[in-house]
Amino acid sequence: MSVPVFLADRAQFDADDVLLDGPEGRHAATVRRLRPGERADLTDGAGAVAECVVREALKDALRLEVLRTYDTPPPAPRIVVVQGLPKGERGELAVEMMTEVGVDVIIPWPAARSITQWKAERAAKALARWRSTAREAGKQARRFHLPEVAEPASTAQVARLLEKAALGLVLHEEAETGLAAMDLPGEGDVVLVVGPEGGVAPQELEAFAAAGAVPALLGPTVLRTSTAGVAAAAVVMARTGRW
Repeated sequence: MSVPVFLADRAQFDADDVLLDGPEGRHAATVRRLRPGERADLTDGAGAVAECVVREALKDALRLEVLRTYDTPPPAPRIVVVQGLPKGERGELAVEMMTEVGVDVIIPWPAARSITQWKAERAAKALARWRSTAREAGKQARRFHLPEVAEPASTAQVARLLEKAALGLVLHEEAETGLAAMDLPGEGDVVLVVGPEGGVAPQELEAFAAAGAVPALLGPTVLRTSTAGVAAAAVVMARTGRW
């Protein structure tokens, strides 16, 4: 069984023991029911790690002995997925799976053909759900660098992002070159654009092509927007040696 991971402030890692309280401590003590002598790891989500052992289990907190601390470097190349807004709860599903496989940045994109559009108060709530999903999935996957779930980006903002990328790819069913055959960089940003249920609109394809992005075919079958990003990220992870 893998050692559970909890989020904590990096400043705590320099002490000999840590009091893990608040929501993380409550989850560790009452849900995971960790007991003295059991292992637990802490991370700040930005690469710092404290390997710990439970010294004392309190009602809704744990007192941990810090065994050692270290920092993990950020992975390269950085994988950024621009996710066309899916309908219903498929957005959280996409975020969960992409977090598990190691995507570094997830950018919500209200594409022209997105059935769902985030507006006003709904946008803030939806973004909060995506970020909470990424945080919990990151801990489950034992990630010490949690993914960034950015603010929603317009098509023009996505195009500017593609201009700056080491490689920009737009998943499209009519692309002539398969993703598995692409030459991938060893550093910098690989930006993957995933369209919504209705696909990427022609004017969006034109804008992205003008920004230097290349269309890529993921495979012979058509995937849902909620699964295309994780499948594409898996290919890139394997091809770049991150897996």
